[in-house]
Amino acid sequence: MALALTDDHRDLADSVAAWTRRAAPVEATRAQLDDLAAGKRPEAWDALVQQGLHAIHLPEEDGGAGAGLVELAVVTEQLGRALHPGPFLSTVLASAVVSAAPESPVRSAALEGFAEGATGALSDGPGLTATPYDGGWLLQGETRPVLGLPGADLVVVRATSATGQPVWCVLTPAAGEVIGEPATDLSRSVGRLVLDGRLVGAAEVLPAPAAERAELAAAALLAADAAGVARWCVDAAVAHVSTREQFGVPVGSFQAVQHKAALLLVKAEMIGAAAWDAARAGDDEHDDPAQQRLAAAQVGLTALPAAVDVAAEAVLLFGGIGFTWEHDAHLYWRRAISLSAANGPEATWAARLGAAALEGERDFGFVADDALPELRAELAAVLDAALALPEDGVPATGWAPSRGGRRQEHLADARLVAPHYPEPWGRAAGPEEQAVIAQEFARRALAQPSTVIGEWVLPTLLLHGTPAQQQRFVDPTLRGEIFWCQLFSEPGAGSDLAGLSTRARKVDGGWVLTGQKVWNSMAAEADWGVCLARTDPDAPKHAGISYFLVDMRSEGVDVRPLRQATGLSEFNEVFLDDVFVPDECLVAEPGAGWRLAVTTLANERLSMGARLSHGSSDLVRAVLASGAHEASRDAVVEVLGRCVGREMALSALNLRSVLARIDGLGGVGGGAEVSVQKVCNAIAQRDNSRDLLRVLGRDALVAVPPTGKHTTDPVIDHLGLPAVLVGGGTIEIQLNVIARRVLRLPR
Repeated sequence: MALALTDDHRDLADSVAAWTRRAAPVEATRAQLDDLAAGKRPEAWDALVQQGLHAIHLPEEDGGAGAGLVELAVVTEQLGRALHPGPFLSTVLASAVVSAAPESPVRSAALEGFAEGATGALSDGPGLTATPYDGGWLLQGETRPVLGLPGADLVVVRATSATGQPVWCVLTPAAGEVIGEPATDLSRSVGRLVLDGRLVGAAEVLPAPAAERAELAAAALLAADAAGVARWCVDAAVAHVSTREQFGVPVGSFQAVQHKAALLLVKAEMIGAAAWDAARAGDDEHDDPAQQRLAAAQVGLTALPAAVDVAAEAVLLFGGIGFTWEHDAHLYWRRAISLSAANGPEATWAARLGAAALEGERDFGFVADDALPELRAELAAVLDAALALPEDGVPATGWAPSRGGRRQEHLADARLVAPHYPEPWGRAAGPEEQAVIAQEFARRALAQPSTVIGEWVLPTLLLHGTPAQQQRFVDPTLRGEIFWCQLFSEPGAGSDLAGLSTRARKVDGGWVLTGQKVWNSMAAEADWGVCLARTDPDAPKHAGISYFLVDMRSEGVDVRPLRQATGLSEFNEVFLDDVFVPDECLVAEPGAGWRLAVTTLANERLSMGARLSHGSSDLVRAVLASGAHEASRDAVVEVLGRCVGREMALSALNLRSVLARIDGLGGVGGGAEVSVQKVCNAIAQRDNSRDLLRVLGRDALVAVPPTGKHTTDPVIDHLGLPAVLVGGGTIEIQLNVIARRVLRLPR
């Protein structure tokens, strides 16, 4: 999915993509590489200025279009995808920072120059010092390499005074010596600015831009360009492996290649989501510095380094041809490296994000606090009444929540347990209504009831069940009177769910089930289970499966807890020994089980993919608070930053998916964005857990045994990772889905 979500933004992206294909094809860029390295403007620069793409974000009073950072990011992504050459990025980086400064003659003059087509460069890194002198500042030093400096008309520089105060100036290259450097990105110039006691006065000193806004604008635009690079890498590599043949078949039909390509898409989606989130933070009407710090650090930590990995992996998918000078892959790889480098060291952003995360959290809400006032008024009465009721249900055990009680009964009657369900069980609430309902629960510190496994089962019954089955099971489940388990997995089937061997034999009035199921969460607490069993052994394996509702108290059902490496018994194995299931507990017709299982699993994966806060960062915070780590506090804060960065990227992915549904737009394709989110979620939990272990040192010699529903011990948490990495479909299974349903790679 491109950065553009709304129809207007998609139209903008399409028009920019079409223009740059005509005006600056990669072949034309290759012919100008020497001139571009020297800082000469590309042949398409004047046409770009005529299109107004360079000034889309500048205020109208200064000659711009008055759009926001999101619109500029949409343009930047498309130009990055086309490897558009020259000073566009360095110019908009400089002008975006200037536009974040307070009103002043220097600001106005610079923005008017940029709007008229002046090129620019931004030096906001270390190297220059500022000393007060004769009513102005004396600038001294040498910058680190600056993107677009050779050939720039205006240079926006930040120097640092002895007190640490930033001093911003708008200079011309004649202010000092410009030393050109051999650029990593062959389509852009790079150089250093040397100032030897340059005196600047009021006509060149820019009132300091808001630090957070300036930093965010720069990071968001670099990431938007990187998102375009990543998108090209995915598209080009997938096209190559879809047609390149070896051993008489397309290379893309090999599973190893499919997984590599699918991971490219996952990373590209993450990069795009992070860049989009940073851009929207820049346009947030609340202008919250804390939110801007979080968004800027996250995109600097996760999106830009990931683009380097995507480009490198794409080269490998191309094989030997991708490593040649004549192929375009290395040009995109070089650009990805350059973009990441321009934003500064990755470790610095990790530390900064960790520090920011100790102060607050990124807001991923998408409805205003006063949205849908009539609904809020109704909810206030219902939820306040719920708070006045006692929590008199059966206490929670294992993974099972508390069972029933007057409070959940009250919320079920108000259709708030699953508000997205159709009436009469829910409110048919769309994303906006669901968000408002969640806000009102959160304001009262009131947990929304969960039916746990029922969240996967009930949608299947609502779609495929009979009216009698719906009446029998849906409302009691929402009231917490019925708990469910899922009897799908088998010891001999592994990930091949259709390879199950549990049999269902037809008898008078029903069916008799025989077999063994495993890895069944909540089976010990469940009243009912959904079970897949083979009803036609002669049919193809997907066609001979049926979907049953099994009373877990039936004769012949034997539930045995499985103790895991964590010490907990969160899963079970279930033995079915001639268990009778009446005809009314067969869902749909015999042989329809696989189709129904897909519905159940889709809801399972949606639930697991949407779990934005899986506790990894909270665990790091707890370790910091306790001091139970051998590494320095700074090292643990950096780990916190990496954990939060992954979680924020996942949250941005989910938010974009929700907003796309609201606008009626598709996701990454075929509804498989859930698989992308699931992969990101699993990788985040795996990497977060491992990163935390790395800083514990000898404190990891101690693993506190779990005593209840959850554990806060980092070692025990790490030992519990298989439940996350396997449940709902392994990473590899999800990559298969992405490769075939989204990328359309050949079987």
